[in-house]
Amino acid sequence: MLALETAPAPRMPHRIAPNPATAAAAQGPEPPQAESQGPDSQGKVTIQLDARGRVHRVRLQTLQSRSFERFLQGRPARDIPDLVQRLCGICPVSHHLAAVKALDRLTGHDRLPPTAEKLRRLMQYGQMVQSHAVQFYHLAEPDLLLGFDCETTRRGIVGVARDFPQLATEAVLVRRFGQDVVRAVAGGRGPGAGAVPGGMRRALGREARDLLRADVDQVIDWTCGALRVLERLHAMNPAFYDHFGEVGGNMIGLVSASGAVDFYDGRLRARDARGGMIFDGVAATGWRGVLGDQARPSGRMRFPHIRALGPEMGWYRVGPLARLQVCDLLTSEKAETERQRLLAVGGGKPLHGTLFYHWARLIELLHAAELIRDLLDDPEILGTDLMADPGTPRRSAVGVIEAPRGTLFHRYDLDAQDRVRRCDLVIASTNNTRAMNEALRQVAQQHFDGRAITEGLLGHLEVAIRAYDPCLSGAAHALGQSPLAVELRDAAGALVSGLRRGADGGVSCCVPS
Repeated sequence: MLALETAPAPRMPHRIAPNPATAAAAQGPEPPQAESQGPDSQGKVTIQLDARGRVHRVRLQTLQSRSFERFLQGRPARDIPDLVQRLCGICPVSHHLAAVKALDRLTGHDRLPPTAEKLRRLMQYGQMVQSHAVQFYHLAEPDLLLGFDCETTRRGIVGVARDFPQLATEAVLVRRFGQDVVRAVAGGRGPGAGAVPGGMRRALGREARDLLRADVDQVIDWTCGALRVLERLHAMNPAFYDHFGEVGGNMIGLVSASGAVDFYDGRLRARDARGGMIFDGVAATGWRGVLGDQARPSGRMRFPHIRALGPEMGWYRVGPLARLQVCDLLTSEKAETERQRLLAVGGGKPLHGTLFYHWARLIELLHAAELIRDLLDDPEILGTDLMADPGTPRRSAVGVIEAPRGTLFHRYDLDAQDRVRRCDLVIASTNNTRAMNEALRQVAQQHFDGRAITEGLLGHLEVAIRAYDPCLSGAAHALGQSPLAVELRDAAGALVSGLRRGADGGVSCCVPS
């Protein structure tokens, strides 16, 4: 457990000053909102041993099947940006904007008015703040502050609130600020009320702008403080942080013409595990020309890869750690300084340790907050020219955006009645499938006792998953969300051992007697 000096309660800006609901949340913040799942919905990790009883392969499998692409077939194209919000309860804005960017092209709106694009970016940056706050403060921070071996019933956001009340309060309020940004742009009716093909539904009011502007500097300061905490944690045990779940792999992200990270738009760039360029400047429409997609016989999981390298060598990772190393710079001053501090840990070599995802995530939160501040200071953000003139419609189009967890692809083909004939959605979790499997294999090799699945191994695997994706996290940190089962199979495929983390955080044996 990290020993932090006790500090007075943080100063609260007027907009996000504690109210009764927030004060209660500071003692036990509500779990992040996610899409509802049935009692049997869970993730499963299978550890396969070789003939000598050593870890050979580890595979993560999500057992729920959304079949969302099939659900969208036959739907009117105009309904898609609203419907796809339901794909993820943690990052609905990114799905909404990826879809509406595709609809822009389908309806012939190739260039938006400047105010409309800036409002979309503002909504996207607000999504980055609130989503990264959930994943770092609510899910990762309990692991980092309280220790991986801390008792499960205590290792959660409630435990952080008890031992580090200042950080817990900041967690609630930073997340709330991101939500407030999205609500201000969308009019309080959810992200689907924000963007429409060709522009935006509504202008941003001056009062809402002023309230957000009064708060953003505090969010920036808090995030810088959280980064100092992470640096101290790393300094206490650098070898562990550097090598936990460390697996070298290719990296993909969107960059602007200047090579800067671009959360809303840009072209695809890929680097290899050593930082060398694989491809650069690939337009969204050329996505399928450089990225392939291999499906396993079960059909449940997809394994994207870089076509030029093939399925075995071409797997890649997306998300914060990939984005900060694929790019040349961040355009906000403080975040770029923090990015350079992070990269310095690697001594000029790319960082591949799984726990560095949290450090990179916090830098991106800072970057998004600085971008929000700059947009709020831009007089054009209050403009009222929100819709582009339509051009020539198309039958097929792609929308690509950087969701909090990584690059997100939406492609839609329409029929003659402007209904979805076919769609292809590749989410960040899918792009990271092989990277997560490789990280889990490395963790299992380090922490498997050679006999059976232990609660300690289960906990370490959950930590690795949480670094990539909160939707697949164990239930210990977000009660009621995504139980996780881990099974051990011998070289012949026979089930040897297994444990399951239930929705109540408890652990039980999942091997039939």
